[in-house]
Amino acid sequence: MATLQDLGLAAGINVLSAVVFLVVFAFLRLQPFNDRVYFPKWYLRGLRSSPTHSGAVQKFVNLNYKSYLKFLAWMPEALKMPEAELINHAGLDSAVYLRIYLIGLKIFVPIAFLGFAVLVPVNWTNDTLENSKLEFSDIDKLSISNIPEKSPKLWAHLVMAYAFTFWTCYVLLREYEIVSSMRLHFLATEKRRPDQFTVLVRNVPPDPDESVSEHVEHFFLVNHPNNYLSHQVVYNANVLAKLVEKKKTARNWLDYSQLKHERNPKKRPTHKTGFLGLWGERVDSIDYYTAEIERLSEEEVAERARIRKSSKYVMPAAFVSFKSRWAAAVCAQTQQTRDPGIWLTAWAPEPRDVYWKNLAIPLVSLSVRRLIVAVAFFFLTFFFMIPIAFVQSLANLEGIERAAPFLRPIIKVPFIKSFIQGFLPGIALKIFLILLPTILMLMSKFEGIVAISALERRSASKYYLFILVNVFLGSVIAGTAFQQLDTFIHTSTNQIPITIGQSIPLKATFFITYIMVDGWAGVAGEILRLKPLIIFHLKNFFLVKTEKDRESAMDPGSIGFNTSEPQVQLYFLLGLVYSVNTPFLLPFILVFFGFSYLVYRHQIINVYNQEYESGAQFWPDVHRRIISALVISQVLLLGLMSTKKASQTTPVLLALPVLTIWFHKYCQSRYQPAFEKFPLQEAMMKDTLERCREPNLDLKGYLATAYTHPVFKEEDEDEDYEAQVERSRESWLVPTKRSSKRNTPVPSRCNDSPPSAGGEIDL
Repeated sequence: MATLQDLGLAAGINVLSAVVFLVVFAFLRLQPFNDRVYFPKWYLRGLRSSPTHSGAVQKFVNLNYKSYLKFLAWMPEALKMPEAELINHAGLDSAVYLRIYLIGLKIFVPIAFLGFAVLVPVNWTNDTLENSKLEFSDIDKLSISNIPEKSPKLWAHLVMAYAFTFWTCYVLLREYEIVSSMRLHFLATEKRRPDQFTVLVRNVPPDPDESVSEHVEHFFLVNHPNNYLSHQVVYNANVLAKLVEKKKTARNWLDYSQLKHERNPKKRPTHKTGFLGLWGERVDSIDYYTAEIERLSEEEVAERARIRKSSKYVMPAAFVSFKSRWAAAVCAQTQQTRDPGIWLTAWAPEPRDVYWKNLAIPLVSLSVRRLIVAVAFFFLTFFFMIPIAFVQSLANLEGIERAAPFLRPIIKVPFIKSFIQGFLPGIALKIFLILLPTILMLMSKFEGIVAISALERRSASKYYLFILVNVFLGSVIAGTAFQQLDTFIHTSTNQIPITIGQSIPLKATFFITYIMVDGWAGVAGEILRLKPLIIFHLKNFFLVKTEKDRESAMDPGSIGFNTSEPQVQLYFLLGLVYSVNTPFLLPFILVFFGFSYLVYRHQIINVYNQEYESGAQFWPDVHRRIISALVISQVLLLGLMSTKKASQTTPVLLALPVLTIWFHKYCQSRYQPAFEKFPLQEAMMKDTLERCREPNLDLKGYLATAYTHPVFKEEDEDEDYEAQVERSRESWLVPTKRSSKRNTPVPSRCNDSPPSAGGEIDL
């Protein structure tokens, strides 16, 4: 069991790691050759150019010593931008994401103050653990475990539980009101986008006399005669997309080979054709990739022709556009026929947000796919408890001694003992979770979701459930997957909260070490951007020939709601669960929320470029998960109180979960419609203003190719590719100060769609 000394060592290691990361970042960000790594967002918006310095050394190293004296200036600069300007700069999604960290501070600062002012003295002024035969540490003496059974002091914990719940609900109510108002204002003032006028129609019924395109046009001309504008049917172009991707890869290798040959004209580059170039026939790289591009181009042309000629590639779905936002809102939010299973309409994602591959999945197979994913996720969750149990064994010196008796003399050394119990479990758990987000995203894609934003929200839900079961419950009740499953199956429902409640105070030290590893050193490592830094310089050295190539080599990345948001929710869960029984954990969480807010605000302003803008549609999920964490904390406290035989105080706690769930239902009915529907009044006002300001707007031309599959847009780009290559050779390494054509947000990595063409109107 970790002691204060063990936690002190862990805190020292993590604080030192965080400081090293911050100092290295402060040094690297000042160097001219790293400017595009730490400020890519400004380059992509055309508002920043490469630093110009005279002298060969100054092009790479900043020799101005005065700038190093202000190496921490990035911290106040990250806080200067007002929220309204931040929304205009980075979008509403990014601004609301930052509010999650502020909510953490708003909730836990008063709770931590009350916890240390009231509960810590109440817990400390007892000798229950000292008179028991249990193994404990000084931290446990600050927890509810040190309160004797049937003690009247338990009323303090009961009162604090009510106070913490009411305060949390008050903060959530205010935030839900603010965020919903921000969303409605954002939608009302947002520039023109294709998705504002477009509806995705799925499960178009077959017609023996008409094609899908004719049937869609006929249906909407009849049922929306005054508002229908145009439509674009959905094609199954997945095979063509694979060919396009292969050709892009071949082009990249051809560019690399040509650049390599230009730098050393006496030697032609070669490679082996086998797997990863490890075996196979050795060929001339330039000739090979040139021939490969020609072959893939021919296959691409043939596949395009097949798609356009054959009706089997046409899916029973279409993007239908209307003459006004009001008409699109009416269609998207109403049932089209008496049969609710056909002509299904929903708001179309913005073009960059469409995950085109899943549009080719028949709607009837989605239920089966979701069932398969649910079963697979169940087994993934429980089998992952095996490495979690291993992580827990690292925190138990007795377990290590039983497994490896020969290590007993080593682990008895005070420093090694403190390192094992105070630092190793947290870093081991962090390593085990590295591949998990990728697996969960693949599962969500298999389910058939057609929007990248919805994919991330779905994946985030799985990730949060996984963290809840494995990281939280799996750490509280250590054991193998089947042992834990057997425990839950053979334990009565009312005994489960008691079993978990007894274990929670004893696991506080483990979660403290995890918070320090993940929430302190991990967040500091995020701002360093070591991986993008290395990749950019490798690309810059081997691949970059033009300024456009250098721009493409930048990897600004994005927040990644599917991973970052569920991880933040774990800290809400830990804070709410331990706020009553072990308040000593709360300061560690406060450091996480404050430090993360500072770091991610800097990253959002200078680095991250979101692939889409959903208008904070993820917020109801954030609210729901904090509420679930609050209910879990109340139920577990109820179980813990039962072990203390507090017959008078325990029944009073029963009202808390009921009140919390009622509060959640109220918030859902009051504010959630703002995240699901677009008010017709707002749509009409926006349409009226636009008609007044742009009476000659060619809306049909504006929407003509908005929802054309990206692989068909590649056709126009391929025609002049050779000319582009020739121009790029002529302009090799010639710097330019032109404005970037890429604007925030960046095109999606999943579908390669260009950014939505925004109109000049700003209502």
